Amino acid sequence: HAQIESYVSDVVRSSVPHMTLDESFEKKDDVSTAVQEKLQAEMSGYGFQIHKALVTELVPNAEVVQSMNEINKQKRLRDAAIMAAEAEKVKVVKAAEAAADASQLQGEGIARQRRAIVDGLRESITHGTGDTLTTDKISELLLITQYFE
Repeated sequence: HAQIESYVSDVVRSSVPHMTLDESFEKKDDVSTAVQEKLQAEMSGYGFQIHKALVTELVPNAEVVQSMNEINKQKRLRDAAIMAAEAEKVKVVKAAEAAADASQLQGEGIARQRRAIVDGLRESITHGTGDTLTTDKISELLLITQYFE
């Protein structure tokens, strides 16, 4: 029994230190296969046949577990902060787009209003006559109208 434990410990000490802690959890099957191969090779000389060697649980030091939990917590907090910042960015962009659309519509409304004023002035001055006004005359009329308003 002690001999088997020695072989298992030897395989674990030789393979696990080359892995990160996360990799050691992910590759438990690889460690299990390595233990099985080593035990099969060593114990067959004694008449034992090893069918399967299971690695059921890896138990790191309590400080390591606490450190891993803190790392995971910080990653989640960072991800949450990134998502919140992206949501705020979307809000700002949408508000800017809405302001730009409002300004565009306001400009179009002012342009239609001025066009209606020009058309009204032109109609009131040339009503009933065959005269046409040039753009220079219309501009002068607008300036005078705005001056008196």
